[in-house]
Amino acid sequence: MALSMNTSQNIDSCIDVCNSCHQICLQTAMTYCLESGGEHVEPEHLRLMMNCAEICQTASNFMLSGSRFSEQICRVCTEICDACAESCEKIGDMEECASACRDCAESCRNMGGDATS
Repeated sequence: MALSMNTSQNIDSCIDVCNSCHQICLQTAMTYCLESGGEHVEPEHLRLMMNCAEICQTASNFMLSGSRFSEQICRVCTEICDACAESCEKIGDMEECASACRDCAESCRNMGGDATS
């Protein structure tokens, strides 16, 4: 039942995008943000970046395992990635992270189905 509407190629692509977002969010938070200080290390922003990295890794793991809960996790991943992208865009000078989050949100949105329907 899980991911039945998605092809193996779509799943593989989403896994790749999730892995990339995980890496970029984690690396950006732990290097650029910590070194920049100020708004970059405010608790809500830094926590969101770490949550985003974690949910992206989790979504990837669920898809890799063929879990029947993958679509649900992808819907949550979409929401968190959108929020992280907004936070990065608001602070500014974090285009790579915001872009990775937007790409991941779109890929997971396609995997998880439209949460509004």
